[in-house]
Amino acid sequence: MSKRPEIMRSLMLAAATALLLSNTALAETATSRPAAGPPSVADLAEGLLDAVVNISISQNVKGDDDNAPMPQVPEGSPHQEFFDEFFRGQGGEGGRPRTVNSLGSGFIIDPAGYIVTNNHVIQDADDIEINLQDGTRLKAKLVGTDTKTDLAVLKVEPKKPLKAVSFGDSRKIRIGDWVMVVGNPFGLGVSVSVGVVSARGRNINAGPYDSFIQTDAAINRGNSGGPLFNMKGEVIGINTAILSQTGMSVGIGFAVPTELAMNVVNQLKEFGETRRGWLGVRIQPVTDDIAESLKMERPSGALVSGIIEGGPITKGEIKPGDIITRFDGTEIVEIRDLMRAVGESPVGKAVDVVIIRDGKEETVRVTLGRLEDGEQLAAAQSGEPKSEGAKPGEPPAAKLPATDAVLGMKLAVLDAERRKSFGIAENVKGVVITEVQPNSPAAERRVEAGDVIVELGQEAMNSPEDVTARVEELKSNGRRNALLMIASKTGELRFVTVRME
Repeated sequence: MSKRPEIMRSLMLAAATALLLSNTALAETATSRPAAGPPSVADLAEGLLDAVVNISISQNVKGDDDNAPMPQVPEGSPHQEFFDEFFRGQGGEGGRPRTVNSLGSGFIIDPAGYIVTNNHVIQDADDIEINLQDGTRLKAKLVGTDTKTDLAVLKVEPKKPLKAVSFGDSRKIRIGDWVMVVGNPFGLGVSVSVGVVSARGRNINAGPYDSFIQTDAAINRGNSGGPLFNMKGEVIGINTAILSQTGMSVGIGFAVPTELAMNVVNQLKEFGETRRGWLGVRIQPVTDDIAESLKMERPSGALVSGIIEGGPITKGEIKPGDIITRFDGTEIVEIRDLMRAVGESPVGKAVDVVIIRDGKEETVRVTLGRLEDGEQLAAAQSGEPKSEGAKPGEPPAAKLPATDAVLGMKLAVLDAERRKSFGIAENVKGVVITEVQPNSPAAERRVEAGDVIVELGQEAMNSPEDVTARVEELKSNGRRNALLMIASKTGELRFVTVRME
């Protein structure tokens, strides 16, 4: 009798067994490959809870009537668009003072009693109280605040050293890394939630230094000012805002990264105020149209639209029309890159700045001033000029003829009478725009009568004929847009591109 069927059955059985073992091995490999979330964060949280505090503030408000609206996030908070802080009102007959209470979160960074939170949590507070995990309550004083990053530092006087946490390096985190939020949602007390880093470098138009960490870990009202931990127990962010129509977590929360916060916190702790670097220039984005006008391959860098008198630029190192592409070794892709790089630099530091001027790359050296001083100086220079006669913006007298329209603008020589008629400052030089035609290329760019054309196509303009000739020259060179340096009545410069097609 042939043994062939028996041999075939044995081979089939062996093959089936091998296939089963192979599938089992693949299944085990597949289940071990994905980066598993932490099986538990209990041990991690246990060692950190004592360093997270509840912050309670009270504010005395004088009501005008019984129907006075309940206060929301203090006016001016950069994050009011994203959430309202958790407020409760007490008292309340018309004309009588009432107390408003607010709850938030914070964390201890120094055993001596220094605490970090959000500025909007404690803004306008009359009294600040810190509630520790063990039930201890301590009065806190305000050390310093920074509205640009919405950070604040508080100080309490403990009877014994407090549990503190340390800052980690937020630059090392990756999208998908696990993070833990600890805070005081809705005034319930210290609570823990876990999620992942959803994105980095988010710009939510909250301030000039936006570069938020986005996380799906639950952040709710009252979590503001609390820490965002990595899985080493290091603070890598300060929870600041949520994106939600209800005010409750929908899985989109934002935290100030420590790479931005650490320098601010250290300055507030040491000086009670920030001391940021200042370049002394006004800047605007390099748009696609501006890049095309300047024959750039792609829009990149920060376009200098003005120099602030009395600032660090004293010898023409940087001029209006320059494009800053690198600052102290940092590549500048967009204007907020420059704002962050300058703001994080020490006052008085000499830095190399790479610019593009007239199509050529140059490196200049500038010694930084202090931003806080520069803001006062810039504000003083932006005041309206004194003028007699016609009000600023009023059309000039009919006896002063203007040219035919160029790019939708009627132009004239900026003489003494037109300067007086439009209220244009004495230091402004160029060709005055006397009229802007509706729906014209200039009107599209919000150019107005009384504006002054200082440069066109990076050449100075002294007469209406200069403008007309330069426009024709650009057209003959195949340009589609004209780059104009425009001065306002007060002399503040900006760049606009006006289509010539």
